[in-house]
This record gives sequence, structure tokens and C-alpha cells, in this order.
Amino acid sequence: MCYADGDGHIDPTDDSGRLGPGGFAVRRWRGAGHRGKRLTFRQLGEEVDDAARALIGSGVGHGDRVAIWAPNIAGWPIIALAAYRVGAVVVPLNTRFKGAEAVYVLESSGASMLFTVTDFLGVDYVSTYLDAGPVASVVEVVAMDGGTPRPGSTTWTDFVGRSSTIEPAEVAARSAAVGADDLSDIMFTSGTTGRPKGAMIRHGASVRAFSAWTELIGLEAADRYLIVNPFFHAFGLKAGILACVLTGATMIPQMTFDVPAVLACIAAERISMLPGPPTIYQTMLDHPDLHHFDTSSLRLAVTGAAAVPVEMIRRMREEMTFRTIVTGYGLTETTGVVSMCRFDDDPQTISETSGRALPGVEVRLVDEDGHDVAEGQPGEVIVRGYNLMAGYYRDPEATAEAIDTDGWLHTGDIATMDDAGNLRITDRIKDMFIVGGFNAYPAEIEGTLARHRSVGRAAVVGIPDQRMGEVGVAFVIPRSGASIDPEELIAWSRQEMANYKVPRRIVVVDDFPVNASNKVLKFELRQRAMAIASEETPTIH
Repeated sequence: MCYADGDGHIDPTDDSGRLGPGGFAVRRWRGAGHRGKRLTFRQLGEEVDDAARALIGSGVGHGDRVAIWAPNIAGWPIIALAAYRVGAVVVPLNTRFKGAEAVYVLESSGASMLFTVTDFLGVDYVSTYLDAGPVASVVEVVAMDGGTPRPGSTTWTDFVGRSSTIEPAEVAARSAAVGADDLSDIMFTSGTTGRPKGAMIRHGASVRAFSAWTELIGLEAADRYLIVNPFFHAFGLKAGILACVLTGATMIPQMTFDVPAVLACIAAERISMLPGPPTIYQTMLDHPDLHHFDTSSLRLAVTGAAAVPVEMIRRMREEMTFRTIVTGYGLTETTGVVSMCRFDDDPQTISETSGRALPGVEVRLVDEDGHDVAEGQPGEVIVRGYNLMAGYYRDPEATAEAIDTDGWLHTGDIATMDDAGNLRITDRIKDMFIVGGFNAYPAEIEGTLARHRSVGRAAVVGIPDQRMGEVGVAFVIPRSGASIDPEELIAWSRQEMANYKVPRRIVVVDDFPVNASNKVLKFELRQRAMAIASEETPTIH
């Protein structure tokens, strides 16, 4: 939904304020309780400071982990900014996680507090966590959306009430002690091992990277930014909340992507900035009601995470009136950004590439021996610079595998580079595929499918999809004496993993194609999956 005042009118005030020494300037926040309010930046600063005092009153210390499991509501940035103020580390949780997935991240991070909600898309996250946990390190669960108190949780009102016991000077002292190299976030991203890893992100890298990002894309204080990307994702947290804090752009959060609601919000709030993966623009362009809404205020789009068709760029300009469209490339391990097109690049560059490296960031393409490839030839993207994560939390082996002794992060992505330094991502060594902007990792999905009583082995590949960018197809071998019903397995998967990870199609096979080392030939499975998809219309969604 798009948050607005009860009478549907826009608050005409424009009261800039301050939050700490950075001189942040945010004019209004949409976001009953945390789901229907408008805040000037001064008011936002006051609520952040109240929450910061409450965190201190709750015993949260410098370096302690504070987890947030919630949709795009005002409480999300309030508690995140408060945690930053007192030197705590934010651990975002994907709202699509099931209980066991959330518990794994909480246990791995050692989070001491969990801020969540009791009702989002029909899910009570407090009950979901308590049913799957509890986690020993989590001493308190705070329900941010008010309503009837849940057993085992604290209401937001009671939490904030602790602020009265802490002097503002204590928050100021804690804030002053936070340095550029201190951790701001631990953002969990799955890997080829199938277990999520926590990328440790620093304050200084975040501010520097997204100061550059906002300049390169041309984000301005006058922009009205519809944040469709979830706050738990680097795109929503760094390119959303942080970018607006740095520039003073107005933040309007969107909890779920619903085309009529988004189009109505664009018209009502005069949205000028709308970022997201290509799938959201394609879905909007294909919606039959698009031309019933006024989208003339749209100025700036930032996209990436998948191929961007030239035709889509043309339609975005002609049918949705975007004047500036920019593409980019990044990973959680690089604080969310590596390269960007510039706002004045030509349409072909924007459509076919992910732009050039940020200032201060080095990018090379290397072969399997680590040697630079010739211009125009494919090679693995490796990255070095201030934007790299500090490592994976409590996982030095995985860190050493990802970042070599010379400080280069090996991304596992294959690309070509033109003479201007523009990257064109062509493949992924690690077989990751992207569903509607979310990274899906085959090893993790295969591990979950293997828990099913009838599944002996599973191999998952991603194939192109017009709406979602890519979707998963699972090839499964039944256990001895068992049989597999594809529809039943998909239904079971929806109960066990986030929706974007659930395979679109299940293909039951007797065996997998393998090479001489008995490694599954994923490219053959991908070709077969694409052939099946082209021959029949999927009946399972």
C-alpha cells in the first residue's frame, strides 16, 4: 500500500531537521502506528533518538546485533537508524523466510533483539519465530505494529517507554564513538554451499558508496522516491533508506508490489524516482490499466540484477515518461554496488551493460588461472576497493575463499568489458539465478528438496522467464521405492522455503547427466528445462 494521511491529502509542511552530524535531510515519511504516518525529518530524528535511548535502556551495547524482520514500514528505518546511532549492528531478515530460515540467521548472527510484526500478508512473524525457535541469544522480541500484545513479545510502546530512563547525552556519546570501520550491518546471502553467510558491511563503505551512487544516477532532494525494494535487501536499505538520508529525497515505502496500487501511488504522490529489477517495469508496462493513471511525474529509474531489453527501455520512456534510466551491478559482498551507468549514458549502453566501476573501485576480468583476459573476452569479475565487505561473519574459511590475499573479491560472475570499461554480465559460475530481483541459489534449494520424504537427489537450474527474469526448475530423482507428485512437491516447497526459491516446475528423472568426475552437468539440465518450457505452458505457478 502507499501510505498517506487519513484524508488522503499530502502534508504541505517542509520542515527539515538534523539527525546526528551528517546533516541528513528527509522531508516526509509515509509509513496506523508504523503503517500510516508522515514524518518530517525533524520528527524522524526525534523518533530515532527515542528508539536509540530505548535500545540503550534494553541493554544493547556497541557491536551487539539487532535483527529486523518486517516489511517496508516506518519502524524499519527508525530502529535501523537507532541501532546505528548506538553502535549496534543491523541484521535484516527476508520477510519471505519461513521460521527455520529466520532462526538460522538469528542463531548465526547471535542477535540479541528481534524487531518484527504480527501481521504481514496474513503471517504472524512473532508466532512464526516462537514456533520455530526460540534462539538462545535473542533476549527480547518487539512487535513494531502494535495491536494486541502477543505472548512472548514486547509492544513497541513499552519498548520506547524505556527511553525515559536514558539521558540524550548518552546517545550522543555512543554515536560519537561509532567509526567508519565499525560494522553497520550483517546481511545474509546464500552461497553455493547451501548455507547463508553473513556479509559484514561497514559504515564508511556504505556512506561513501552511496554518496557516489546518488551522484552518478542524479538523485536529488526534490525527488519523491517510491521504495518498492524491500528494506531487508541492500537495494532497499542502502539504495533506498541511505540514499534518501544522504540526499534529502522524500521516502515513500511500498510494502508489496501491486501494480494498480503502485500506479495509484505514483499519481497521488507525484512520484519521480522508482527503482527496481526489470520485472517490475515489465509487469507495469504489460498491465491493462497502465494508461488509466497519470505517470507523468516519473523522472528516474534505476534497475539491474537481470538483462534489460532495449525495447523495455524504449517503452519506459514513451509509455511511462521516464527521462533517465540507469542500470548497475553489485553484490551484497560489495555493499550492494560495483558499477553503474551514468545518467547521461546512451540507451544502448544502459540496456546492454551494467556500466563502469564506481570511483575508487577496481574491476578486472580474469581467466581460471587469474590472468587478465583480452578486451571483449569473457572472464570472471573480480573486485577490489573500499566497498568490499569486512568478511563473512564468523566464517574465515568462506571469507578466504571469496577474497584472495591481494584483496580481490571473486564474484563468480562472468562478464565482458568494452574499451570504456562497461561491464556486460553474461553468466554465473556459481549457477545462481535471479527471481524478480532476488538471488536464488541452487545448492540451498536442492538441500531443502532433499529433506522431502520421497526425494533422493535434486538438481536445480534457472531458466529465463518473461515476467520474473528467471525461475527455477528442479530435476528430482525419487528415493528407492518412492514416487513423486510434482504438484505435491511444489506445495510442500512453499511451506519450507521463501516463495522466490520455490521451483516453478518439477521434472522427475531416473538420473542426472554427469561428467567424468561425476559432477552434474547443469548446462545440459538447463537446456532441457528451456526446451520443456518452450514446448508447453506451465500449469504450476
